[in-house]
Formats: sequence, C-alpha cells, structure tokens
Amino acid sequence: MPDILCGSLLAKIEEQIERTSYLASLVPVTRLEEPLMDGGSWTVSDLFHHLLDCVAGFCAVVVAVEPKRLACHQRLQQLPAIPSIGMETFLERLQVYRECIGEAFGLWDDDDLARNIPTVFVPGGETVLTLMLGNFEHLINHKRQLFEYLKRIGIKVGSADLYRFRG
Repeated sequence: MPDILCGSLLAKIEEQIERTSYLASLVPVTRLEEPLMDGGSWTVSDLFHHLLDCVAGFCAVVVAVEPKRLACHQRLQQLPAIPSIGMETFLERLQVYRECIGEAFGLWDDDDLARNIPTVFVPGGETVLTLMLGNFEHLINHKRQLFEYLKRIGIKVGSADLYRFRG
C-alpha cells in the first residue's frame, strides 16, 4: 500500500466536500440572500461563494503540482465567474472541483505529498501536504459556519450531519 496517505487524505477531502454539499442542500432556497447572523454582512449566498473558494484552494494546489498532466486544468480555467450563486450552481461547481482534486490524487503517490511548492505567502515553498491541510482546515471552519446557520434557522442538524461516522 504505497499510496495509503494519498488515499486517506483524498477520502477525508471528499468527505468534507460531501458533507458541505449535504448541509448546503438543507438551506431553503428562499433564504439564500438572508444574513448569516443578525447584523452580519455575509449572506448565505456569500458563504456559498466562500465555500467554493475554500474548495478551489485544493484545486490551486493540484494545478501548481500538476500544471501539465491534469485534464481538468483547462476546464477550471474556463469556468465563468459567478456573480450570484444559487443552490444548483453551487452544487455543480463543487462537483467540478471534487473531480479535479480526485484526478490529481489519481496521478500522485505518497511521495508527492512531500513535494515543496512555492506560494504567494511562502516563496520558499511548503509541502503539498501542508498546503492541503491548510485548505482542509479552511473548508472545515466554514462548513461549521453553515452548520451553525442551519441550527439558528431551526433546521435540525447534529454531529451526524457534520461528520461521516465510521462503524
């Protein structure tokens, strides 16, 4: 099992994307332009945009690692900007990003997670694993924000909605 780390990391990323999609699907479409919090400036739609940015962060890493071998690279570049986001567009875009992430992981082995990639913030570079974990943390934090919003508007959600429990 030489690629167990890649497989494990991909499974957790896909799980977070799936749980985010699920939680988003619980939001009533009539509430997309509603503020997330009383007096807050972000709407639910703004959070959806930001959740897409979180997942796009994984895509940015995979494109930096595999700029030539990824078939999805061109598809990502051709995606139009989304000025306003509805549920269908949100879920479709998440799926495109998920497929690109999966494609990259299909090209990698565990050694690729140790590769050093220069970034805007760290020109000397950070490992692919560090970059992926940073994006993972970012996604989880905003997924929790969506979870808390759902609770606030009276949608019954609990731990099983946030996590995939293993039996």
